[in-house]
Amino acid sequence: MKVLLINGSPKTDGNTAFALRQMADVFQTKGVEVEIIQVGSQSIRGCTACGGCAKIGKCVFDDLVNETAEKLKTADGLVLGSPVYYASPNGTLLSFLDRLFYSSGHIDKRMKVGASIAVARRGGCSATYDELNKYFTINNMPIAPSQYWNSVHGRFPGEAVKDEEGMQTMRTLARNMIFMMKSFSLGKEQFGLPEKEAEAKRTSFIK
Repeated sequence: MKVLLINGSPKTDGNTAFALRQMADVFQTKGVEVEIIQVGSQSIRGCTACGGCAKIGKCVFDDLVNETAEKLKTADGLVLGSPVYYASPNGTLLSFLDRLFYSSGHIDKRMKVGASIAVARRGGCSATYDELNKYFTINNMPIAPSQYWNSVHGRFPGEAVKDEEGMQTMRTLARNMIFMMKSFSLGKEQFGLPEKEAEAKRTSFIK
């Protein structure tokens, strides 16, 4: 089993990183390989809708997006962590995810387990959590649950440790992801992946 943890915060040692490490500790204890990818501190441009990825099989801007896409091929799970900016994920993370998911359409993501976590001083976690989950549900990726919505509270680096419920939610989320990844792995061995129709239908009423 392998999980990619995406840190959308510009802080490499802030509360988002701390929340992800809570999960990483559980994964590693259970023998799951973990890689944390620092996105928020990078210069990631947004998608330009050029369509080049459909021709070359990757984003035309050869940066961390393409590096992560290669790793996503063999990953069993993906965790998206973001601080809350105006009740929304970090803009750099959104640019990264738009390009990652769109340019990697050739990568079969079915039954790779996804999870999102939002970190805030106070409000906006639910809206951020919902927005991040949209990347999973449009790609046939089941979302792992926890004992509460996946939010952690803290403003200054290290304050998240005081949010005992948030920390427990992270640990529970990691354990649930492990169960789901292992269960799906066994299911794929016995039954294979769900049947996929040969042609993707796209609704458009413009003639």
